[in-house]
Amino acid sequence: MKFEGRELYNAIGTGYDLTRRADPFICDRLMHFLSPEKGAFYLDIGCGTGNYTIDLNAKGLKFYGVDPSSKMLEEAMFKSQKIKWLEGTAESISVEGKIFAGAIAVLTLHHWLDFPASFSEINRVLKLRGRFIIFTALPEQMENYWLRHYFPEMMRHAVKQMPSLKLINQAMYHTGFRLIQTEKYFVQGNLRDLFLYSGKDHPAIYLDEDVRSGISSFAYLSTPEELQMGLKHLASDLANGTFNAIRQRYNDALGDYSFLVLEKMK
Repeated sequence: MKFEGRELYNAIGTGYDLTRRADPFICDRLMHFLSPEKGAFYLDIGCGTGNYTIDLNAKGLKFYGVDPSSKMLEEAMFKSQKIKWLEGTAESISVEGKIFAGAIAVLTLHHWLDFPASFSEINRVLKLRGRFIIFTALPEQMENYWLRHYFPEMMRHAVKQMPSLKLINQAMYHTGFRLIQTEKYFVQGNLRDLFLYSGKDHPAIYLDEDVRSGISSFAYLSTPEELQMGLKHLASDLANGTFNAIRQRYNDALGDYSFLVLEKMK
C-alpha cells in the first residue's frame, strides 16, 4: 500500500523506534552547529517520535517539536513530557513569531510540500541571527548509493523527491536566510539511526523487515516486485562474495549526507 505525507508516518509510526534512534555523533554535530544560548528555545521541525528532540533536550536545550503525524507525536509524548509537542508542518507552525533561537530539520526536507512557504514560516518563528540546521541527503550524494544497483526504481524516485542544494539556496535567498556552512557526513559503522543509507557498510541490515519498515523509501517508494527481486539479489551477492565488487563501483567522495547551517539575516 502506498502512503504520502502525514498518512505515511502514521502508518510507520508503530515500531519506528525499534530501528530509528538518535545517533550520538549526529546529535553532537547538531549541538555544535546550533551553538545554543542558555535559556533560549529551539525547534525540531519534522520531529517524528522525538528522538533527536529528546536527546538535545537532555543536553540542556529547551525544545519544541512539530510533526504532521499524530501517531508519531503520541510516541514522542509518551517518551517525554518536558518538551512541547505540536501537530503541524514546516509550512504551518502554531506558535507566535520570533520565539526560537534556532531550529533543526533532520531528514525531513523531502516531505515538505511547499519550500518557499516552509522557509518563510521558519523565518517567521526564528529570532534574528537564529540558526537553522538541516541534515539531509543531496541528490548528487544519493546517485552514489550502491542501493541503486538493487533497487533502481525506488532510488530513482528517492533521488527525484530530494531537494537539491540549488532549490534550498533559492528558497533561503528569498526568505531572508544565508548559508554559512556545509559539512559532509559519511555513514559510520556504529550509526544508531537506521535511515536509508545506514547499511552502506552493513548491507545485511536491509534483509531485516524491521529496518526497512522504518525507512520511508522502502515503505512507500518501492514496489513489492522490485523489493523481492532486489533483496534476493542482495542476499545472493552477500552469500557468494560478489557484493564487495559491486560496492566498489560507487564513490562516496561527495559524502553520504550533508549538514547545512543557515542563519536568519532579516
